[in-house]
Amino acid sequence: MIGSRSSGKACDAAAEIRRSARNESVSGKNNQAAAADVVVLTVPFVHHRSTPTEITDTVQGKLVVDTTFPLVPPKVARIQQSDEWPIARMTQQTLGENVRVVSAFQNVAAAHLRDGIGADEGDVLVFGNDKDAREIVVSLADDLGLKAWHAGWIDNSVIGEALTSVLIFLNKRYKIDGAGIRITGEAD
Repeated sequence: MIGSRSSGKACDAAAEIRRSARNESVSGKNNQAAAADVVVLTVPFVHHRSTPTEITDTVQGKLVVDTTFPLVPPKVARIQQSDEWPIARMTQQTLGENVRVVSAFQNVAAAHLRDGIGADEGDVLVFGNDKDAREIVVSLADDLGLKAWHAGWIDNSVIGEALTSVLIFLNKRYKIDGAGIRITGEAD
């Protein structure tokens, strides 16, 4: 299900996914109607304040995965420090205690997620105050073919959010198509 502030835009995006991914089960609705048990918030930073406020009533008792990172054009390759950091903590405060907010996927290029490139393109850091909610998102990443790691509390998400600007810088400097991160070592 694709949600948008405009149901028309959501339907257009769903139609594009149906065409490109050959997945007829994708549909589009406005944000309130699209909210399921797991909601993935993928909005530009400029809309980050308004969207969580708009969906607050709809997502009570649900899991919200916030993928937002603070990019402020034109300086997207430079970390934009803010009193609102980490963004995911602000999402948690806006949505309230009855919503489990997890921060993830900031460091995987959108094109890689869209095209299904998978685990060779980097790891996913998963932040949140609820361990079970983090585990759901780790499993979701696994279903997408990505390796995900529990990275601690929601306050730690400032690292994943800030790292996005560093990856953009690396992409530009070294002409990399979607730089990512890799956690090294062997997990038990």
